[in-house]
Amino acid sequence: MRRRELITLLGGAAATWPLAARARQSERVRQIGVLLPESENDLQSKARLAAFEQGLTEFGWSVGRTVRVDYRWAGGSVAGARLAGAELVELAPDVVLAVASLAVRAFQQVTRSIPMIFVGVSEPIAQGFVASLTHPGGNITGFMNLDWTFGAKWLELLSEIAPQVRRAAIVFNPDAASYVGSFAWSAEAVAARLAMEPFAAAVRQPADLEEVMKSLAREPAGGLILPPDTFTFAHRKLIVELAAHYRLPALYASRFFPAEGGLVSYGLDFTDQFRLAAGYVDRILNGAKPSELPVQRPTKFELVINLKTAKALSLAVPPTLLARADELIE
Repeated sequence: MRRRELITLLGGAAATWPLAARARQSERVRQIGVLLPESENDLQSKARLAAFEQGLTEFGWSVGRTVRVDYRWAGGSVAGARLAGAELVELAPDVVLAVASLAVRAFQQVTRSIPMIFVGVSEPIAQGFVASLTHPGGNITGFMNLDWTFGAKWLELLSEIAPQVRRAAIVFNPDAASYVGSFAWSAEAVAARLAMEPFAAAVRQPADLEEVMKSLAREPAGGLILPPDTFTFAHRKLIVELAAHYRLPALYASRFFPAEGGLVSYGLDFTDQFRLAAGYVDRILNGAKPSELPVQRPTKFELVINLKTAKALSLAVPPTLLARADELIE
């Protein structure tokens, strides 16, 4: 082979090498780890994950082909979240999706470098997850749950749908929802005007739930408020059954409670956050850093009333409240 032909051949090959390398790089299957606080058989969680995967598809990712999604479930416990988080980090994902504060803390214990997107997290600054909403810093950003002002809104709604209530237990697990103190403070700020007494009721195991409700039912005019909390969400079936048994009007932060027989809920459209999270995951996989992506506040809220449960509790839902409801369950 002539020298000039050899140089031309080598030069042409060199020109194609970067293109081939880029092609191989673009064909690499990207990995996403998802940690959820509930159990794997939770049907509501599966509906949210379907929305997340649909969002990935809309951004051009093909689950199982161009992107792999590994799911782990905490089963409603702190220990379960820590174990599941460690398992996911060992898989070396490109980005992780942490659902609620329990999952964020579990990931923080094993990684400070893997990019993390959260959904359903209340008070992320106060919990030390981000430096600020506009400039998160570090490896974490995401989509907030409700802010502290909702404590007052929940107490007002409970008073509106069940005006006989005078004492309202704000039920939460301090290990999973340490931020609930902010909601309680907000509720206390309007309590005098409503002639109501909100108080914190800490629960750490299912048996504690019945003790709280049994104690509250011994006195007239008791009610319940359940802020966002992975523990109470995981045990929502039990909570709804106990509230019905002890005839306690209850207001929840998630529509999944009235969907399963609870009285009323007012909170964010959680499924929508999973769709939005897919957009942030897409940006991370395309080179963005979490510190460059601001934490987003919720913009879609929903008021859901279970009319059948209201009737069972002998409550007449005011027409003004019916008109404001996004969904009425009969």
